[in-house]
Amino acid sequence: MSEKVKFGRSKVFFDTFHRRPGPIKKNMHYCPGCGHGILHKLVAEVIEYHGIQENTTLIAPVGCAVFAYYYFNVGSISVPHGRAPAVGTGAGRANPESYVISYQGDGDLAAIGFNEFLQAANRGEKMTVFFVNNSNYGMTGGQMAPTTLPGQKTTTSPYGRNPETEGYPTPVCEIVNSLTAPVYIERVALTTPGRVAAAKKAVYKGIQNLKERKGFSLIEVVAPCPINLKMSADQVNEFIEKQMLNYFPLGCLRDKTAETPEGKLPPPVIRDEEAVREILFPLRNENAVAADFRNTSGIFDQELRVKIGGFGGQGVLSLGVMLANMARLRNFNVSWMPSYGPEQRGGAACCAVTVSRKAIPSPIIDRGGNLLIAMTQAAFDKYIGELREDGILIYDHTAVKLPQLPATMKTYGIDALDIAGNQLGNSKFANSVLIGALAAVLAENGMNEADQADFSNAFKEAVEEKFGKKPGAVEANINAYAAGLKAMQK
Repeated sequence: MSEKVKFGRSKVFFDTFHRRPGPIKKNMHYCPGCGHGILHKLVAEVIEYHGIQENTTLIAPVGCAVFAYYYFNVGSISVPHGRAPAVGTGAGRANPESYVISYQGDGDLAAIGFNEFLQAANRGEKMTVFFVNNSNYGMTGGQMAPTTLPGQKTTTSPYGRNPETEGYPTPVCEIVNSLTAPVYIERVALTTPGRVAAAKKAVYKGIQNLKERKGFSLIEVVAPCPINLKMSADQVNEFIEKQMLNYFPLGCLRDKTAETPEGKLPPPVIRDEEAVREILFPLRNENAVAADFRNTSGIFDQELRVKIGGFGGQGVLSLGVMLANMARLRNFNVSWMPSYGPEQRGGAACCAVTVSRKAIPSPIIDRGGNLLIAMTQAAFDKYIGELREDGILIYDHTAVKLPQLPATMKTYGIDALDIAGNQLGNSKFANSVLIGALAAVLAENGMNEADQADFSNAFKEAVEEKFGKKPGAVEANINAYAAGLKAMQK
């Protein structure tokens, strides 16, 4: 018996979501009943139909769809909360041949990013925006959003949204319809098969406008969020049909597609890769190495994945920045991703630094780390599981008590805060002490003599680049580096 698949998985999706956290690499991370998966499918199928996959740039927001780049096999950029229209504008201006899609939720677009979104719409940027309206902040647990209905209970409006104190739901499509530039504005829903079919037609037109460079298109998608709204699939669809659509009526508010001529590609702002590199990473140090310079130690042939953890105020993030800049100054590809609590000082803080000769697919380090620098017991306890059994651990000897660890793991203790505070007179230099200690550790683990000397030179260049106008700070950090190197060599 033969089998024929009439409608299969769109080739615009990756076959396996390799970078997706967790063991399941075939499924998306969305909750059961979520509308994002449906909309992803529609967008992928229409991109494939129009044949623009190779030149599509998808701007992934902060929100439930933050991991969209795990799923879509197109050019993807993950951006800070609310900044998708601004980054999309830059991507389109820098590379006019790309087709820019901004994919945003109601908290991302209608709250923190509303001004940037409106300005992009008002300029008539040649992009298509998919705006997912599920009446709450879905990713963070269901707080009140600009689209939350009057009387609707959320975690931050437990008695229901009160228009007298919180205002009314934000009618995004209606506001955009007051602008002159947008070409196409439509609101659709995902509650029934018929609604989904109508939504696909809107997606088709929005992406066709994109392909023909006809200007700014907005498709608002009223989508279910049963988990955060604490409803079954039937209940959430009924809530949308009987309540949400009263405030957000479906339909096309504007369609100037027919009378809008196909747009011409404007000249790119910058096309020369070296010119872009010069702007982003200007080499201000006179002793910078040549473009073809390569460290020869075998330890640098592999991708180095470094996790640094401690408290805010200990220099955790700046330690990571310094390591990343040192690697950048030696022609490595680098990424630096910070994570910290709401407290400016005293809260937990960590960062991940990846150094590689090859392209870095993701800045996230949640397993397979080569090196862990733990400045507190809490950081050690939280991140030791992400370190490989043959990895390297550098820890503050006075703050961290080690349990039984694999015999293949190499551990190095140093009193970094004590050296910085008591010997050098300022605990803020503990991060430079730790980089000096790292130099000694790398020397013991395969960094040859030439690269040992160059590592120290790279640190000096990175410090000069950061503190060039503060000679005292340059000297203090170099002294802290030397103290850490000496202490670890002992």
